Amino acid sequence: MKNKDEYIEAARQVIISLGFPRAQQNERSALCLLALLNLTPDKSWADAESPLVGITPIMDWAKEHYDKEYAPNTRETVRRQTMHQFCDAGLALYNPDNPNRPVNSPKAVYQIEPAALELARTFGSEAWHDRLTTYLAERETLVARYAKERKQNRVPVEIAPGKEISLSPGEHSELIRAIIVDFAPRFAPGSVLVYAGDTGDKWGYFDAPLLAKLGIDVDSHGKMPDVVLHYTARNWLLLVESVTSHGPVDGKRHAELEALFAGSTAGLVYVTAFPDRAIMGRYVIDIAWGTEVWVADAPSHLIHFNGERFLGPYNAP
Repeated sequence: MKNKDEYIEAARQVIISLGFPRAQQNERSALCLLALLNLTPDKSWADAESPLVGITPIMDWAKEHYDKEYAPNTRETVRRQTMHQFCDAGLALYNPDNPNRPVNSPKAVYQIEPAALELARTFGSEAWHDRLTTYLAERETLVARYAKERKQNRVPVEIAPGKEISLSPGEHSELIRAIIVDFAPRFAPGSVLVYAGDTGDKWGYFDAPLLAKLGIDVDSHGKMPDVVLHYTARNWLLLVESVTSHGPVDGKRHAELEALFAGSTAGLVYVTAFPDRAIMGRYVIDIAWGTEVWVADAPSHLIHFNGERFLGPYNAP
């Protein structure tokens, strides 16, 4: 059995050879690479494998096989400062077993890319240098190919005739798309999309100038609703929360949104959107009074939680 530190250093040298920047030339990234290859200290590089592995399992694997313990709060560092770069470079694949898995899914997994696996198996052998040269020459093509595949898996949303945005794959994005495509034309015809969140990029679409014209200045720390629509015919702002796994517009969230949009010259309408009534049933007890509920599987209906009007702001500007 080889010294564990020797294996970590060897993996670090592989990362350097592949042209990764200094921020990834460290022990953390080396251990991630070893985990992707399931290269325990009792194996040779020729025995490298390609398991599907998530961030927490990678950290657990490093502790079990290399005595390197990472605190739970370093999970995001591993994901953002190592695995993200591995995927961007084509060294690792993200959710190859299910490309449509949501970005923030706890079931997210990574896997070493097949060509990178074959290259890694030659490390320390006479074939390494030639295989490395060939791999590096083809890497840009590889990166471009996987970038294209990632783009193909995104959820397209037409927000105006001839104008389209795309969101990260997953149920949450599908519901946001339904809000824009199905809810808005029915209950706020002619409305303009102001904001649409994205699990992969918080600010998936944001018309900041339009929001500013309505008297609202939201910085990057503002906890925006998932969708904001300006119903221009009535000068209403529809603040819509898309609920697939997180809560609806309850009393606390209502107060947060009211404070965030306090300067609005448009009336505020609070809406919770659910994919179906089964999921809605889990949250009915929490939904705030004076708000609206829309269910994507019954798109022509709207549920109003009490109040003097069916749909509309309670404090007209």
